[in-house]
Amino acid sequence: MSIQVNRLSDPTVRSFVAAVNANDKAAFDALLAPGATMSDDGSDRDVADWTDREVFSSHGHMAVESEADGGRELIVSYRNDTWGEMRTKWWFTVDNGKISRFETGQA
Repeated sequence: MSIQVNRLSDPTVRSFVAAVNANDKAAFDALLAPGATMSDDGSDRDVADWTDREVFSSHGHMAVESEADGGRELIVSYRNDTWGEMRTKWWFTVDNGKISRFETGQA
């Protein structure tokens, strides 16, 4: 059972999930703070390169199973055209309504 996107607690994280699921790169980019960083399975990655490959060109989709830490920590059933579906954990650092860092990895 997944949590509806519009019911996610943190408004910035809610917008992040909505942008990913809508394949809306412009909305996604608008959520990132200047110089935002990210990591995948513990390794820092280039945000633009990683999101193009893992989200936008491969039609990524987040089905949120649970949230913690005020909505800034998610367990997600994530799928894309490259890897299929996998259970992942996402952590977000949000400052003034912008995401300065997000991390993801297998849950």
